[in-house]
Amino acid sequence: MVLETAVLLILSLLLITKGADWFVESAVSISEKSGIPKIIVGATIVSFATTSPEFAVSVTAAYMGHVELSVGNAVGSAICNIGLVLGLIVAIKAIPVDKHGFLRKGAFMLLSAILLILLTLDGKLSPIDGLLLLTVFVGFMYYNYKLQRAVFDGDEGRRERTPLREMKRDILLFVTGSLMVVIGSRILVDAGIAVAEWLGVPQMLIGLTLVALGTSLPELITAVSSLLKGHQDISIGNILGANIMDITLILGVSSQIRTLEILPQSITYDFPAMLLIMVLLVIFGITKSKLDRWEGGLILGVYFAYLAGLFVYFR
Repeated sequence: MVLETAVLLILSLLLITKGADWFVESAVSISEKSGIPKIIVGATIVSFATTSPEFAVSVTAAYMGHVELSVGNAVGSAICNIGLVLGLIVAIKAIPVDKHGFLRKGAFMLLSAILLILLTLDGKLSPIDGLLLLTVFVGFMYYNYKLQRAVFDGDEGRRERTPLREMKRDILLFVTGSLMVVIGSRILVDAGIAVAEWLGVPQMLIGLTLVALGTSLPELITAVSSLLKGHQDISIGNILGANIMDITLILGVSSQIRTLEILPQSITYDFPAMLLIMVLLVIFGITKSKLDRWEGGLILGVYFAYLAGLFVYFR
């Protein structure tokens, strides 16, 4: 059993690593050939693909009645995306920021988090509450649609674009790479949950840490691949877009399947931690034209402090 789990862990990492490589390369190629800015590609197409594991896990958990895992996975992934993924990337190398686009996407992210907190003060997320979250998601997608149209209608959009039929290879690599990332992440989560259950870790804690980390691996691998290839703008767009989708799309859909009970721990600890780390990111992003390495280190430190608090107070 232990050997089988170890083999699955190695297999999942290989799938995720190679899949992310194809995935980023094809996303950048599609961006350049279609004339769509990479930050828009990161905030929409790439975010959809990298949040697939979170979506699958949370919706499945809600359907099976494991609402703690459903909520913990979505919220934990949002925290992990900024605290671990973006914090680590920025700590390694400062990332330039487009203040205008960053502020608007950051505003959508903060709106999503604040709305979630307000809707769950009564200790549950009902189907009606979920519809409100889904409304924000639709608004975010409409904003990206309008932004894309503005690009195509402007000077940049009037340049010659490659026809769709000539991007078949890029699209195939994108789909194949994203499937490898999703499948690899799923295998990793299943193996990780088996290990966690052997240790007797509570379900909510599994969702906030191990499952959240496992389902956030696509964002982490994509961000690292983007950094190594010099496409940091995809990393930022992907993280912001993924966090908005984690809260509005994933929890919105999960709540349509079953009313999600919200534990007091989430209201008093997890949600405030999520909002704090988001506010830090937005403040750092709009004060200068880049995210400095020390800011990434601070965000990373806040994330590890949050994890320490989980194991000290809620184990």
